[in-house]
Amino acid sequence: MSDLVLSVEDATVLIAGKTFFEELGFHIHSGRKIALVGKNGAGKTTLMNIITGAREIDGGTRFLYPGITTGYMQQHVDPTPGKTVRDFVFEGLSSDLEEWDIDYRIDMVVAPLLLEPDDTLDMLSGGQLRRAALARSLVEQPDILLLDEPTNHMDLELIEWLEGYIKNYRGAVMVVSHDRQFLANTTDRIFWLDRGQIKVAPKGFAYFEEWSQGLLEQEGRSLHNRSKRLEHELEWANRGVRARVKRNVRRQSEAFTARNQLEKDMKSYRRVTSKIALPPITAEESSRNIAEFFKVSKTFDNKIILDAFNMRIKKGDRIGILGKNGAGKTTFLKLLTGEKIPDSGKIKKGKNVTYSVFDQKREGIKNHKSLKDNLCAPDSDYLDVRGKSRHVCGYLKDFLFDPEDAWRSVSTLSGGQKNRLMLAKILANPGAMLILDEPTNDLDMDTLDMLTDVLTSYQGTLFIVSHDRDFLDKIVKKTLIFEGNGQVEGIIGNYSDYLAFKKAQSAKMGREMKDALALDDRMKTPVKSSTKDKSDAPSPSDKSGKMSYKIKRELEMLPNKIKNLEKEIALLEDQMNDSSFYMRDTDGFTQASTQLPLAKVKLEALETRWLELEEL
Repeated sequence: MSDLVLSVEDATVLIAGKTFFEELGFHIHSGRKIALVGKNGAGKTTLMNIITGAREIDGGTRFLYPGITTGYMQQHVDPTPGKTVRDFVFEGLSSDLEEWDIDYRIDMVVAPLLLEPDDTLDMLSGGQLRRAALARSLVEQPDILLLDEPTNHMDLELIEWLEGYIKNYRGAVMVVSHDRQFLANTTDRIFWLDRGQIKVAPKGFAYFEEWSQGLLEQEGRSLHNRSKRLEHELEWANRGVRARVKRNVRRQSEAFTARNQLEKDMKSYRRVTSKIALPPITAEESSRNIAEFFKVSKTFDNKIILDAFNMRIKKGDRIGILGKNGAGKTTFLKLLTGEKIPDSGKIKKGKNVTYSVFDQKREGIKNHKSLKDNLCAPDSDYLDVRGKSRHVCGYLKDFLFDPEDAWRSVSTLSGGQKNRLMLAKILANPGAMLILDEPTNDLDMDTLDMLTDVLTSYQGTLFIVSHDRDFLDKIVKKTLIFEGNGQVEGIIGNYSDYLAFKKAQSAKMGREMKDALALDDRMKTPVKSSTKDKSDAPSPSDKSGKMSYKIKRELEMLPNKIKNLEKEIALLEDQMNDSSFYMRDTDGFTQASTQLPLAKVKLEALETRWLELEEL
């Protein structure tokens, strides 16, 4: 068993004078990778602060093994003007750190997170600041590393890098994340915060659904059995007892106390097992063709976003969009909505196409206004929800807000609450097309499940930019991958289908490239006549010094073969340069992308052979 590094036993935590945690206990061992799971408000941040020592417990014991260090990824970074990424990332470390060690940590952490050490914090985007905070927590190399939503604003390549880093990390790691796949790939323990208690599973998050459902079912059976036993007690108690018999009076009092406790426990159980459920969202009618891109080119910030791009978007398409940060995903969506115009080419839009947009910067909501004023018309407490008038308090309750929150300022909400408000706003009347740019950031899993259910039943056209692989797999039917420099690859299917496609393509390419290279080697190897059968292999010349018939015939045929192969390569290159080729002919695209590099290898081999024979 790995060494114990931290222990909390019988802890009590008070918040605003009320008991938040009672008899809380858990242990962290060296090298463990822990998924910290719980609903919004369950106390995940409080628990992490207890681990770091930033929050003292009000009762019980907290033991941190001497010499053990803790580190916590900052959620908010103050972009101090003039402070560089290097200064920020390394300011918590000893000033005696050797220069070679700093360079090593830059190569191992800062560079893979796509950060430039000499950039100043005030030059960075919100996503880059979060990566700087992550880099700072990683280079400190604490014995207990705490990460709160580390994958927000990360592209898939960075997420996969972070997965590998965590799995190989020598210390203990505790992660809070909405990304189920990320948690499943990195953790070997689960801490589930449920109604003020912590439940521990000796397996990783991949087993959370099965494990937690089993615990809830067991609790449900226990409550049912308690209810049956209590029925008999209450039936007896309600018949009345003689006041002089103290034993009976005590039994009656205990029955009523048990009833009150059971009602509280049943209410608590229903609350934890209930799910957010919204009615199916209908889409407005629109033309069959939503939009068409004709040879669209677009450059933004000196980067090529699209290059002669062609695509037809049909009613009911469910398209996921992947790609590195800065590859042009958001710009593409703004071209679709008309917020930006192409540098060349044309975008033709269907008639009567209405749409709603969830933008990751939340520009659709006003921080200085209340939740009600963001949803309702001025001087009204009601809003239109798909043709029906709803009171704002009741509608907000659908999205797990307290009715009293309607008059709160948006500026007081957490990131996850702001995202829920954005969803409430756009899902009220989504139109014929929904465009969601990173909608899953900061959402808890219950809200994420609700969003998944709603989008699965949505009959309109859907565009989703997300790096949540599980979320994409459940919803999208087509995928666009922005590779950068104007290259956009499209496949039919979701993220897992894309991975399978790339794996199969890579394997086929490897086999056929190996065969082509073997052919190249054979053609470059001088041919020797066999003593057993000289007619089996052509010899460059016979004994008289003249070229053999077979070699002469090969030389005569080579120019025509080279010419035909050059035509084939030109045709394949024309097909691959057509951005709409994949969408029109998926099988043809796959075949062409495999044949082109092989044809080039074969052409080089033929040209080399032709030169060899010409010298003879």
